[in-house]
Amino acid sequence: MREAPITEAGASAQKSLSRDPAPSDPPSAEAAPGRISRELPLKSVAAAVLVAAVVWYLFVLDTAADNDVVGGFRTLFDGVPELPGMLTDTDAFSSWWTYMGQQEGWGNIFENVLDHVRLVATSMFFASVISVAAGILIHRVRLLRGPLMGVASVLLTIPSLALFAFFISVPGIGVGDRGPIIALSLYSVLPILRNTVTGLGQVDQSIIESAKGVGLSAFQRLARIELPLAWPVILTGIRVATLLNIGIAAIAPLVGGTGLGGYVRDGLQRFPDVTAVERMWTGVIATVLLALVVDICFALVGRLTTSKGLRS
Repeated sequence: MREAPITEAGASAQKSLSRDPAPSDPPSAEAAPGRISRELPLKSVAAAVLVAAVVWYLFVLDTAADNDVVGGFRTLFDGVPELPGMLTDTDAFSSWWTYMGQQEGWGNIFENVLDHVRLVATSMFFASVISVAAGILIHRVRLLRGPLMGVASVLLTIPSLALFAFFISVPGIGVGDRGPIIALSLYSVLPILRNTVTGLGQVDQSIIESAKGVGLSAFQRLARIELPLAWPVILTGIRVATLLNIGIAAIAPLVGGTGLGGYVRDGLQRFPDVTAVERMWTGVIATVLLALVVDICFALVGRLTTSKGLRS
């Protein structure tokens, strides 16, 4: 087992361990390092593919096939051979570039990107505070693990558009960004909560016992040993939830919110009129690029805030 002291208490704990080694049970499969970070992205990709397929059918295939499911999928498969030609169509790229630079303007696009970032950042702040606090509580009071995890799991299964629309009728929320912020916060609870519980559960109990031996209080052990050692796993949960929210936040304009989803909404409403496709591609590409930039930022933050001994 690799030990990485990151505080004076951690160093004292490891010195105590070197004098009086205590056997520890092998880590269970549930607490295996990296399990959550592998499972959640796979589930997220599967969910994203499913949502994309449903949205594609509702907005494109259903219209083309006149409510004929079989005909709709036939239309989809018939269009697959045309994809290479679409990707190499220089006129289409030129039209899209002209729309962004001259008709919409880079300033307006950047403003929408900032609105999207603000929407996601605000929801992630509330979700992180609530989820980490709940994770610490679950780690201390095991009886709460089942109920709280169950509630968080149910929240993630609610259709996003339905949850966004629900808050319109709630007094004090209505149309705007408040409803999407609450909805995005609720969607982010499960990944962060589960990773917090898993990260705290991975901390070697012998180190905690040694910290008790040097006189650290429960709060000091949590702040100086448990949370720092669990931080890489917790950060992975925040990272996954943030990337999920960047995509889900595109629904916000449908309920009066802001963000890059407005381009997709306008493009669908105008299709097949002029600039409809350009609007949709602007929203999609900008959202994807934003997710890539945020992912890189999280990788840098993780490297800067994680002890060298804990880096994989």
